[in-house]
Amino acid sequence: MPRFSVIVPVYQVQAYLHECLESVLEQPFTDLELIVIDDCSPDASGAIVDEFAARDPRVRAVHLTENVGLGRARNAGLERAVGDYVIFLDSDDSLTPDALHAIADRLKNTDGPDVLVYDYVRSHWTGRTAPRPVTGHLCEEGPASFTLDDRPALLRVLHVVWNKAYRREFLERAGFTFAPGYYEDVSWTYPVLVAAESIAVFDRVCVRYRQRRKGAITCSPGHRHFEIFSQYDRVFAYLDAHPETARWRPLVFRRMLDHFSTVFLAPDRLPSGSRAAFLRQARTYCRRYRAPGATPPARTRIRHALVRLGAHRSYRALHAARALQRRVRRAAGAARRAVRAAILQTHYRLQRLLPVRENDAVFSAYWGRGYGCNPAGVEAKVRELAPHIRTAWIAHPEHHHTIPPATRRLTPGTAAYWTALARSKYLVNNVNFDRRLVKRRGQVFLQTQHGTPLKHMGLDLLERPAAVGDTDVRRILANCGKWDYVLSANRHSTLVWERVYPAGYTTLEYGYPRNDLYQNATGEDVARLRETLGIPQDSVAILYAPTHRDYRRTQRQAIDLERMLRSLGPRFTVLTRAHHLSTILPVGKDSSQLVDVSDHPCVESLCLASDVLVTDYSSLMFDYANLDRPIVVYADDWEAYEATRGTYFDLRKFPPGAVATGEDELIDIFVTGEWRGVRSARRRAAFRERFCPHDDGRAAERVVRHVLLGETAGLPSATPLAERRPAPAPGPRQESQATVTLPTSAA
Repeated sequence: MPRFSVIVPVYQVQAYLHECLESVLEQPFTDLELIVIDDCSPDASGAIVDEFAARDPRVRAVHLTENVGLGRARNAGLERAVGDYVIFLDSDDSLTPDALHAIADRLKNTDGPDVLVYDYVRSHWTGRTAPRPVTGHLCEEGPASFTLDDRPALLRVLHVVWNKAYRREFLERAGFTFAPGYYEDVSWTYPVLVAAESIAVFDRVCVRYRQRRKGAITCSPGHRHFEIFSQYDRVFAYLDAHPETARWRPLVFRRMLDHFSTVFLAPDRLPSGSRAAFLRQARTYCRRYRAPGATPPARTRIRHALVRLGAHRSYRALHAARALQRRVRRAAGAARRAVRAAILQTHYRLQRLLPVRENDAVFSAYWGRGYGCNPAGVEAKVRELAPHIRTAWIAHPEHHHTIPPATRRLTPGTAAYWTALARSKYLVNNVNFDRRLVKRRGQVFLQTQHGTPLKHMGLDLLERPAAVGDTDVRRILANCGKWDYVLSANRHSTLVWERVYPAGYTTLEYGYPRNDLYQNATGEDVARLRETLGIPQDSVAILYAPTHRDYRRTQRQAIDLERMLRSLGPRFTVLTRAHHLSTILPVGKDSSQLVDVSDHPCVESLCLASDVLVTDYSSLMFDYANLDRPIVVYADDWEAYEATRGTYFDLRKFPPGAVATGEDELIDIFVTGEWRGVRSARRRAAFRERFCPHDDGRAAERVVRHVLLGETAGLPSATPLAERRPAPAPGPRQESQATVTLPTSAA
């Protein structure tokens, strides 16, 4: 018996059917049956189904003798399904890569719920993609499985059947089938959700919901849209037949009114001249099924009142008036912003006519998120070695407190900001400045970068649409034409930067200034940092720092850290740091061993305070290796990450330490001591040999002397790895930690 029965009803979709079926059959997860129902389609869809069935035994082709509609076609698939779980997929939609494997894992981790609700993304015919409009309801925090009473907001998620996996035994026991007619998802979804004894959610995009230009029900005008009323008759009939579900009537009633409003206002559903009749019938249903409770917001109450009154002209007039009000407000706001921007750009052009200030340098990092990374290392060294140069730092006001007192503070978008960009000789950033920056003759742009690349960057993202998102790669490439110098920490980075950011800059393979701290900090510094963070003196501090997932719209913590700490015991403490694009699960109030350090301004300090790094694909591992402390890679979704983002080498084959592919394996690595064993040390030594040749504590000095002081000869040469003495690891337990020194040829 397969794990999944994937049911695909087919009617007039020959142009999309190949993509749909291949998205299922090409999944790495293979324990499935694919039941394809040809609903007497007049095009070539039936022949396509037969082609797939002939070449893959998992495909079961079913040809109906007459067209019965979407709901009854799904019923034909349900009658034949034998899988543990049933998944419905519309024939013009598709599964995302590795979706079934992820769904299977989530079902296992939530103890096999009756229903699993997962995320989707809208894929428009123009090529634009958009997430679902209602966010937050699929957050995975809290109990692994629950009932609708625990999370009633799930009723606000789009009432479709194809964003869920259903336990077949549950469906058969409850006797659920699809009703005929349009909007058949309505009379299925609400009864299923209120009847389910256990529900789980999965915050991962598993379905691409295609928005066709024509042909879809939602964009095909006709009187069949009146069939929405009979579907809600069925929903309330189910609630009446099951008195234990009566508490859901107010919420379902409110959703019904919202749905009627959506159909009424949609420009391409109701035929011309039928809107008054539609709203009159909606008024009848409001009176028939009205239920007290579930009071909506004020604006929604007005809309619902107009539906209850059947006042279609007033409703349309109100809708038009609100639309006009929104347009006027947007236009006024845009006009104000345009005037201000024009004034500032005029100011910027005038400032560019004035001489460049030879002793001014302006710095920024991470799009104005505060003082840090490589630019901060360079700025501090400038104040030490070149005190005649006046430094300024660009950051948003909420981050100004991170800037040293001796450094001038600038806010993006102000006149002072544009003056600094126009007249400072030195421009230093780890990303790019405003795209409107015009680099003048005599200005020097130092691009420091912000990590050694494991994931694909620059030009390589053009072949990774899931990763590139809204990023304008071509604009980034235009910006790199302004760079004069690019910092690199190793030969690997040099080769990647020069290929993916092709321009006429000079690469300085000097190491990263942000890593100087690892060689220059003392044992006293480490002890002070641990005390500040509240780490017990005899505790093993694990820094958990995962990276961003491009294939997930919202991020989650992949490891149950509290379970991990229960397994490891009181001797361990976890410092958990979310990626700046991510959200992180809140730390339990009663867990003194679990410390959320996501808002800590300096990741280098966190590295110094920790005994071991646990990460997935974050570039932090390349920096942490300079400390010569253990690193554990948690690669539980390598295939999905590689498929969506792409990587420059297989981290599993050349890791900086032990590798875990699951939570139990990760716990075992710490319980057995493998995390600091000889094998892990050998891997770390080889990793350091390849990626840490220049991070000897003097990278910032080499940069400042070359770029700002013009000293191209006599720069400090890199200290060999064997001669470096990084900041000592905290605690006496590290005395037993294995260390290995590789010969130079090991690289």
